[in-house]
Amino acid sequence: MMFSLSMSVQPQVTLPLSHLINILHPLKNSVGSSSSATCKSRKQKEHAPDADLHRTEFALSAGNLRELGLSDLGKQQLDELVSQVLPRLSPQEAPPPAWGQSPWRTSHLSSHSFFHNKHGFLLGTLPLMSPVYLNKRPSPLQTICTELKHWPAMFQSRGFKTLRTKTRRVQSAFERPADSETFAPSFIKGLLTRDKGLDAEGLDGLLRNKNVPDGQQEAFKRGFAEGFLKAQALTQRTQDSLRRTRLFLLVLLLVGLYGISKTPFISGLDSAVDPVQMKNVTFEHVKGVEEAKNELQEVVEFLKNPQKFTALGGKLPKGVLLVGPPGTGKTLLARAVAGEADVPFYYASGSEFDEMFVGVGASRIRNLFREAKGNAPCVIFIDELDSVGGKRIESPMHPYSRQTINQLLAEMDGFKPNEGVIIIGATNFPEALDNALIRPGRFDMQVTVPKPDVKGRTEILNWYLKKIKVDPAIEANVIARGTVGFSGADLENLVNQAALKAAVDGKDMVTMKELEFAKDKILMGPERRSAEIDQKNKLITAYHESGHAIVAYYTKDAMPINKATIMPRGPSLGHVSMLPENDRWSETRSQLLAQMDVSMGGRVAEEIIFGHENITTGASNDFDGATRIAKMMVTRYGMCEKLGVMTYSDLTAQSPETQAAVEQEVRVLLKDSYERAKSLLKSHAKEHKNLADALLMYETLDAKEIQLVLEGKTLETR
Repeated sequence: MMFSLSMSVQPQVTLPLSHLINILHPLKNSVGSSSSATCKSRKQKEHAPDADLHRTEFALSAGNLRELGLSDLGKQQLDELVSQVLPRLSPQEAPPPAWGQSPWRTSHLSSHSFFHNKHGFLLGTLPLMSPVYLNKRPSPLQTICTELKHWPAMFQSRGFKTLRTKTRRVQSAFERPADSETFAPSFIKGLLTRDKGLDAEGLDGLLRNKNVPDGQQEAFKRGFAEGFLKAQALTQRTQDSLRRTRLFLLVLLLVGLYGISKTPFISGLDSAVDPVQMKNVTFEHVKGVEEAKNELQEVVEFLKNPQKFTALGGKLPKGVLLVGPPGTGKTLLARAVAGEADVPFYYASGSEFDEMFVGVGASRIRNLFREAKGNAPCVIFIDELDSVGGKRIESPMHPYSRQTINQLLAEMDGFKPNEGVIIIGATNFPEALDNALIRPGRFDMQVTVPKPDVKGRTEILNWYLKKIKVDPAIEANVIARGTVGFSGADLENLVNQAALKAAVDGKDMVTMKELEFAKDKILMGPERRSAEIDQKNKLITAYHESGHAIVAYYTKDAMPINKATIMPRGPSLGHVSMLPENDRWSETRSQLLAQMDVSMGGRVAEEIIFGHENITTGASNDFDGATRIAKMMVTRYGMCEKLGVMTYSDLTAQSPETQAAVEQEVRVLLKDSYERAKSLLKSHAKEHKNLADALLMYETLDAKEIQLVLEGKTLETR
């Protein structure tokens, strides 16, 4: 509500009525108290006119207004201001003295009760009289209540100040100060006399009030504007920072909730496990492990026709444990079993059951076997079984690690049967498995999957060579002879490396050269053609490697030479590779001594050609191999006459005398091997020099070229 007052004094004052009421609050209180005194004086002086009394109190109030800084308005203007703002009560409008109420009644003050505040009249045991100064005509409710002498109901009484709505509270907080008495008189005078204008006029007024000189007003305005803009920019940055922080926290919360939802506690421990059909994988795809395939063929027959075996009272096997080094085809064998039997194939890794949450691994085991039993007959393959079926130990770091393996043991051979479900486990460390897991009734069969022999390697190479474009003249058996100890995965990698080499060289097919390159790369490491080797080191390397080759060529029980090279590969500057005619399942004493002699050939050659002072460190790996063979001959193989046929697996547990005797016998074997190699090289000094010169010229020589050089023939120019 706006209150406008036009007076002869200029300018016209226009301001909210609430501001004016707050300003005149002390005057209103004084006038209200004067009105009470007037009501008391009426009992004694009923003939005194109320208007005159009111005028007297008004005169006192006008004096108070002058004290508040309004003396410039003049008496006439003050009288007119107070007459319009403050209510003037006529004798007819005045309330009876018995009520004892103040004549002032404003909308922002509460009355004695909610009923009185809402309807404008009292309700109770006192006589009901109509407050004519509020309502000239009584309302229907008031008329009815007037006829009642007593009202039996009770109403809540209050004496505090209240506002009806939140909007009025907010407006009141901004429109008027909490304590009007804190305002200075000069500010009240300025508030009454100021005119409503623009922000620029307000700034000009501030300049006048601050008495800023004319020459500094522009700088003051500019500084004021800059400060305002900086404060606004700071506020905006703060809001942006808070907004980004809220967004980051919201994203973090969502990510956390998403992560929690992925945990077994939210998404459920028993998630669905889908089987895989292995119709395109059979035993024809498995090469080099014929014995393992023959044993697993029985499991396939069990799955295909179980009645054939149960008719005689037999039971289906519970589990098959595949044991072997990595890359030998254990997973492929398990897939082939499911493919041959045409049954669902459930795959799981042992690490899937190892979780940080308690009970998750056991729950997944239950879920896996429940799904498998619903689709029986089927195959469950658990790879890396040692990670879930290891020996049960007491560990403070993993106090609940037993739950998973206990659940696996119960599912395999517990109270509830699992007829028609074959469990195939694969591991590289069978010694790490719990004894309860590998007993009959759980893993009934244990199938060893070894590395393939020469025949198996040849089959594997031919299988993978069919998948690429190769030269028909390739001899897979030659590559198989040179890959002793290679697994099926290693042979697959060899063929793939050869195909990549042929593609880099721009050839349209893979030849024997690429296969040999891939084999040497896997055995000896990649070639280091960028290595700059000086002529002296090349010469030493050539005589060193030719010394190995000479001893291997002229020693009876040594393996045939395959290749000799002085091209740096991996950590070595040269290499001599030898290939056995066939796989050696066991080795004789002569073969072991021959291997030691070949290892000594490199150091012996350096000593003979360059002298004892110029020997190098290139023979360190050779000595490691020779020492290992000699120690095994003495401690494991019983090939020492002095110590006899006795094994010494742990030398630290033996007496000092025994340890000294073992060490002495090892020294004797190594010394004798060194002398034999020296004698052989001295007797073939000419062949030794010719082979070293050929290596310096061609860098790499194969078995046929080495034979030609040692026979004194000339090599064809490359």
